[in-house]
Amino acid sequence: MIRTLLVDAQGTQRRGGEELLEMWRESTGSHIWIDMQGETQERERLMLESFDCHPLAINDAHRDRHPPKIEEFETHTLIIYRGISAFDAELNYTPQQICFFIGERYVISLHPGHAMSIDKLLAEQGMSLLQKSTQQVALKVMYISAGYYLDSLLEFETELSDLEDDLLEEGNDELMRRITMFRSRLVKMRRIFSYHKGITQELTAYDYQHLPREDSETLHAITDVYERFERLYSLTQMYYDICGDLINGYISISSHQLNITMRLLTVITAIFVPLTFLAGIYGMNFEHMPELGFRYGYFAVWGLMLGIAVALIWYFRRQRWF
Repeated sequence: MIRTLLVDAQGTQRRGGEELLEMWRESTGSHIWIDMQGETQERERLMLESFDCHPLAINDAHRDRHPPKIEEFETHTLIIYRGISAFDAELNYTPQQICFFIGERYVISLHPGHAMSIDKLLAEQGMSLLQKSTQQVALKVMYISAGYYLDSLLEFETELSDLEDDLLEEGNDELMRRITMFRSRLVKMRRIFSYHKGITQELTAYDYQHLPREDSETLHAITDVYERFERLYSLTQMYYDICGDLINGYISISSHQLNITMRLLTVITAIFVPLTFLAGIYGMNFEHMPELGFRYGYFAVWGLMLGIAVALIWYFRRQRWF
């Protein structure tokens, strides 16, 4: 599917498909945004070559799971961005690679499937941003996409808070599995945001021909995108640390409970060892045992055993072992 927005030098706005390309070529002051969703690589390559895009940039755009990057060529700037097609509060997300080819009067976006941020911009602000400059379109797509990430991460904060309460009240292995799963997903997201943070840092630090920092609106848009990804990276790092703290806390509590149980078993064992020793002695079947002839021997041994048990219990209570 090819969707096209065209704004000519007079400010006339048009929506359509490939038929707008000829109008764009005839009007030197016009700007065009071509969005290609789910097109074959051959079809994309033909379109990009018609705009004189560099073959290396085209090859990078067609690589599966290419890490986010920004690279400048003579006629255009390439931005490979990791967008999303679905995301929820439990960090289940479907990544969507989006490639932007930004020229002086055009911006071309490529993505294999549904992209929430592009659909939103095409329906709302696409025309007004395209009228200003082509780079505004690409930066706004990144900004909107980061906003979807941010909304879901803030929802996840509530989920994480509930998990923390549940773990403190009644920790179990199921909660630990969920926290470990979230921690693993946060690692992947942190890596993506790290790439995006690096891209926006480059945009704020270096001059790119098709993303000029001397243009105040472009610089402001770059700063907004950078700040949003900086916050996303910080949030994922914070949530990752919290998950790690919850796991360590649960392990510490479990170890403490195990220590209490082992200490109680040790106390019980320590009490019954001397009693078992006495019972073993007088349970031997020797014929000549002096104490067996003592009239009150049974009661004396019971008294001795009870005395030992009471003394040990008093000692262990004094040591605060139970």
